[in-house]
Amino acid sequence: MSQPRLRPRPSAPSTPPRRASGTEAPLLASSLLDIHKSWAWVVIIGNGLAGVWALGAHWSPALRTRALWWFTIFVEFAVFVQVCLGVGLVAGEHYKVPQFHLLYGFVAIISVGLLYSYRQQMRYRIYLLYGFGGLFVMGLGIRAVLVARGG
Repeated sequence: MSQPRLRPRPSAPSTPPRRASGTEAPLLASSLLDIHKSWAWVVIIGNGLAGVWALGAHWSPALRTRALWWFTIFVEFAVFVQVCLGVGLVAGEHYKVPQFHLLYGFVAIISVGLLYSYRQQMRYRIYLLYGFGGLFVMGLGIRAVLVARGG
């Protein structure tokens, strides 16, 4: 009995198939959305940690380091990055979100601006200002995530 002959497999094309001209935008929107969702946790957890650190520094002078201020600057800048990503989704990719989600994002930016503007007036309570301010921004981020999920 002879074995059946196997046909050779056709070789794969040397270049990957090209997408149709209109399919790049959904790919960009989904990756921008993934970055926006992931960066939200950087904003939430980072501001929470910065807030707790600043509150701890109010009571413990050992925690009053330059690293606290660099970390606070980073996580407050992260709020602006997050809002810019969101604006890119809504304005550039026409992504639909609940209106309160947008409100929480812009209130977070305003809060960061207010924290910065009150730093001189509250220089004797600067750690309390940035401690409670960081926790407030964290709460705004949590609420924005819950609203976006529909919860």
